[in-house]
Amino acid sequence: MTKDALQDATFYETGGAAPQTVPGPIQVLMPILFCLAAGWAMWRMPAFLMIFSDPGPTVDALARRYDAASAIDWLAAAAAAVFFVLGVMTVRRAHNEYEEWGVADRLSVFVGRITMIIIAAMVCVMVYEVVLRYVFEKPTLWANEMTLWMAGFVFILSGLYAMQQRSHIRIFLLYDILPRWLQRTCDVISTILILTFAFFLFWGGYGEATQKFARWETFGTAFDPPIPATLKPMILVVVTLVALQAIANLIRDWNKEPVIHTAADDIDPDEIERLRRQVGSE
Repeated sequence: MTKDALQDATFYETGGAAPQTVPGPIQVLMPILFCLAAGWAMWRMPAFLMIFSDPGPTVDALARRYDAASAIDWLAAAAAAVFFVLGVMTVRRAHNEYEEWGVADRLSVFVGRITMIIIAAMVCVMVYEVVLRYVFEKPTLWANEMTLWMAGFVFILSGLYAMQQRSHIRIFLLYDILPRWLQRTCDVISTILILTFAFFLFWGGYGEATQKFARWETFGTAFDPPIPATLKPMILVVVTLVALQAIANLIRDWNKEPVIHTAADDIDPDEIERLRRQVGSE
């Protein structure tokens, strides 16, 4: 039996609790492959919009600026979907991540892995620009807008991972002293507020997001990335996933024993052990 099969067997035997594993190459490879395929398909999205949109001024405007979809474009779109599904299926929990595990958690954690890859790519772009600008005195026209574009995705996607990890800002001063039934009531109220916010954000932003996406609105610079056309719809997608993750968190945490939060929660045991070994070696 392979290592992944053993991990999946442990997953079902433990009733959905994710096994603690050391991240293997596939944990890095899948989000990288997805980012590459999805990035290509996203950059060539106008080619697909011209196919699936009704003929009209918008399609004519896109046709004047962009080429028709090629076989590589279709392959990239299909590969992005395949890599996303495989990534969700094969993602594993790191030792310092939240212990509970389910279908929604797998999706959120894989989105978190994608966000980490985007951050690494963003750093590489910034370093590349700094070297060209200050060493060779030949700055690029695209690095600043590319960094801004990727930073927007990081800002949006990281919220889903934060919700799954329960790492968003929470105030426990009053919550911890409440009885369990009242804590559950507070959890329900907070989930309802999240759902309400997601509903009105989706309802109010759907029209603008679809319009910007349909006409593939760009940033209007020399590089001209499609920041409005991509980030506006992505906000609606992610806020919907955050709402679903909030419901999953409520269901999963319903029967848990109450946890008393202290300042010690912010202490990383691994970091303490590492410092102890360093002090002992000195």
